[in-house]
Amino acid sequence: MAGNRPNRPIRPRQGPGGRKRRVVIEGGGARSREGRQPRDRSGGTGTGQPRQQQQPAAPPTGPVTVESGATVKDLSHALGVPMGELIKILMGLGQMRTATQTLSDEEVELIATELKREVTIKHAAEEEIEPAEFEDAEEDLAPRPPVVTIMGHVDHGKTTLLDAIRQAAVVETEAGGITQHIGAYQAEVDDRKITFLDTPGHEAFTAMRARGAKVTDIAVLVVAADDGVMPQTKESISHARAAEVPIVVAVNKIDVPDANADRVRSELAAEGLQPEDWGGTTQFSEVSAKQRTNLDDLLEKILLVADAELDLRANPDAEASGVIIESRLDVGRGPVATVLVHRGTLHVGDAIVAGDASGKVRALYDYRGEKVQEAKPGEPVEVLGFDKPPSAGEFVRAVEHERQAKHLANTRAERLRREQLAQRPRRRVSLETLHEDLQAGAVQDLNIVLKGDVQGSVEALLGELQKIQHSEVRVNVIHTGVGGITENDVNLASASNALVFGFNVRPSAEARQLAEREGVDIRTYRVIYQLTEDIQQALVGMLSPVETEETLGEAEVRALFKVSRLGTIAGCMVTSGVVRRGAKVRVVRDGTVIIETTIAQLKRFKDDVREVAEGFECGILLENFNDVKEGDVLEAFETRAVERTDLGEPQPAAAAAPATSDESA
Repeated sequence: MAGNRPNRPIRPRQGPGGRKRRVVIEGGGARSREGRQPRDRSGGTGTGQPRQQQQPAAPPTGPVTVESGATVKDLSHALGVPMGELIKILMGLGQMRTATQTLSDEEVELIATELKREVTIKHAAEEEIEPAEFEDAEEDLAPRPPVVTIMGHVDHGKTTLLDAIRQAAVVETEAGGITQHIGAYQAEVDDRKITFLDTPGHEAFTAMRARGAKVTDIAVLVVAADDGVMPQTKESISHARAAEVPIVVAVNKIDVPDANADRVRSELAAEGLQPEDWGGTTQFSEVSAKQRTNLDDLLEKILLVADAELDLRANPDAEASGVIIESRLDVGRGPVATVLVHRGTLHVGDAIVAGDASGKVRALYDYRGEKVQEAKPGEPVEVLGFDKPPSAGEFVRAVEHERQAKHLANTRAERLRREQLAQRPRRRVSLETLHEDLQAGAVQDLNIVLKGDVQGSVEALLGELQKIQHSEVRVNVIHTGVGGITENDVNLASASNALVFGFNVRPSAEARQLAEREGVDIRTYRVIYQLTEDIQQALVGMLSPVETEETLGEAEVRALFKVSRLGTIAGCMVTSGVVRRGAKVRVVRDGTVIIETTIAQLKRFKDDVREVAEGFECGILLENFNDVKEGDVLEAFETRAVERTDLGEPQPAAAAAPATSDESA
């Protein structure tokens, strides 16, 4: 039937809504109809004048700056390069990353090399937080006390001099007579105040001494008259000059028989410090810190330099700001920070922020330990109210309210967290087998978790560890903190294949048990140089014979009994191991070592006993220490001499082997 169908023209089909829809049945149907302009698919008008086309913007080619810890997305945005291209480059380098994962500094540098771009990585420590200078009206400025830093070589009498000036026994509280923390104090001279910073003079604390010079107005260089210019003396001069502060020289120990002040003058003149009485500009004062002689002359010359060379004024009515001198965790009071106010007046109740720490000022204490309601420019105060100990050297300022302070602190914490993630370690090493691992080529990083009693000590240790150089291994401190060694520290070390080092702090019982289960090596020290020497000797496989300690047991103080002729007897429960009469013991309070002493007496009920085992109660009298408190942990231990082989394996030492000092234990 199809063959008999008449030939009819093909009509256009009906489209939706009754509209005619054109159907193309051959290639010719796509050609333009006569007298009609072809459609310009580029967006033109069809009149032969095409619309101006938008060309895609060329990616930037100049140098860029990115934050350390930037994600793939952040780097893509900064470089103007699609994320897919960056991920492809990373895959070619054997790294799998998603858009929100952080990149290490090395990965950013590799990507920059592949793209032939110049990329600068900005670290959190390099970010400028404190304004370079404040603009205050002349009428708003008021005089402030000069801030003076005591600097010089170890054992030249810096702390003794400061002690003599402020008439307080600071030296007696320092371990081994060496200052290991920074303090801030004030002295009054003719109704004028001078603020003193006591920076440690030992070589290991170069970083802390440098920080002291940066926040100071005048540097007092202490040089012993019987010793002369030493290496740390020259370093102190360099730090003071770098901070562009005037120097006043205190020639100390002029009372000793072989004192020679003129020799000190000659040696300092060779360093560019020409005495004023020799035609120079440097003020010299000859003093004796022990005899407390000629101190008035030194203080007068400090004020003379302050008046002649410096314009020490600040606006006391502005929003308070300053710098963190020191911070710590205090038993019963929480985080405590020593703040030196630079500008404005800090009041109780102010909302404050310092780096990743924030809070509200609950209390202020001056250098004498007395409560005050405010602190003006140039005054050091202890501040209670931070949610965590802020880092020493951090810029601190008051803000409008706590919510703003918390937001600023969280922003900074997130910045630091991303940078820490970007530098996450990937290998496990052991100090004892470090030399063996080096020989096998299995070590690249020696990862360390570092805890200390105060922030200043942690920073000093960090600076010393960063100085250790080795051709095959890099010392990498992955975490630092203030306070006792906790389970979190051990977990971090376990996950990161790291060692845990503690300075003047101890691990909790739970942390020690976890470390034993996980195989994490915890090492504690009282003197900084023992720590750095152990690492350096392990790197070359030359660990020398030392005294090592073995924990005997722990006892928890449950009650206190006052006995008039003996002192305070601690009623204890032995929680682990054994406690022996005559054994050395540490008093640990909230993870921090308060004192090391010995067990003078050990009793069960009324009987003297030699030792008490786990699970039994006992009475303990400590040698020359009565300030024990309920909740303290008494950690009994004994020491024994061991020597280490080339591979770091401890072996019993011969009886004649010399033992190291208690200070190095």
